[in-house]
Amino acid sequence: MADNTSNEKTYFFDKPGNVSRFLRVFYVICALLFLMDFVIHRHTIIKLEELHGFYAIFGFVAFVVLVEGSILLRKLVMRKEDYYDVDE
Repeated sequence: MADNTSNEKTYFFDKPGNVSRFLRVFYVICALLFLMDFVIHRHTIIKLEELHGFYAIFGFVAFVVLVEGSILLRKLVMRKEDYYDVDE
């Protein structure tokens, strides 16, 4: 008889149901935090911070700028694939 038990340990995120459950909870938390932005009064320094969802928009724009900047930097700094294989 074949033994179907495996010695490998299964982790929480190995099951697709747990991943989808985690993502649903994550999206609900994000939505609640965004909705709280309309209710909670913030003491801001500049007027731009008073916009609803400012920090979410600012974080997204900063993320996009960081990723695009790293792509451009990679083209500038990257060496050839056979850099270490060249005989002198």
